[in-house]
Amino acid sequence: MRFSQIDVFTDELTRGNALAVVHDAEGLSDERMAAFARWTNLSETTFLLPPADPAADYRVRIFTVERELPFAGHPTLGSARAWLEAGGEPKGEDLVQECGVGLVPVRRGEGRLAFAAPPLRRQGPVDDADLEAILRALHLTRADLVDAQWADNGPGWVALLLKDAEAVLGVERDVVALGEYKVGLVGPGGDADFEVRAFTGVAEDPVTGSLNAAIGQWLIGTGRAPEAYVAAQGTRLGRRGRVHVHSAGGDVWVGGDTVVGISGRVTLR
Repeated sequence: MRFSQIDVFTDELTRGNALAVVHDAEGLSDERMAAFARWTNLSETTFLLPPADPAADYRVRIFTVERELPFAGHPTLGSARAWLEAGGEPKGEDLVQECGVGLVPVRRGEGRLAFAAPPLRRQGPVDDADLEAILRALHLTRADLVDAQWADNGPGWVALLLKDAEAVLGVERDVVALGEYKVGLVGPGGDADFEVRAFTGVAEDPVTGSLNAAIGQWLIGTGRAPEAYVAAQGTRLGRRGRVHVHSAGGDVWVGGDTVVGISGRVTLR
């Protein structure tokens, strides 16, 4: 079956976040999908399937090395690029992706793809016990924190707003103490309008669409960010991710460049 590897949120191969995509994946078992995702050892691997909803152009299942996700941002853009490269023809002007959170519109415009941020599953203040545990794991204090918010659109993000990009880039975490928390950091300034980092277990994610979507909803919604801005991510990892966030028509859209790195075939059956 056809296989692609797409670098997402970059216009230069190796500087974004890589995604493995398996095309025409109907007939693969959950166990086979999960095993292949573990084997690729990327942050996510996706499997393209025929849609169950007639309004969708395609369906995608998203796996990390540990579990299946209902939604994730860079897999959305990377899967859309792979589907288009394979000759996919959307039914309308925009693509419509079907995934665990439902239907996600994906626009083609200004030379890059962008998805509409899905509704948050959990939002609002972070309770004191969770916040104190996260701050300890990041070697931060309340004085370092501007604000905190649940920003969960599937993966389970907690977002922390720090005073500036320098503070974000200076954070060192205790992986064991952070445990199962999925934490995103954001601060204004740096090489873009905002600097973002994402911690997921033992790994720091290079560039994270779902987190940037939730942060965009939060910051634009509270007036802390303009209606259009660019976030940098991956700086500490030697990447140069750029996430284009804007508000339009009541939705927050998250866009980025995509580069096809590998095209070929994989034997999974």
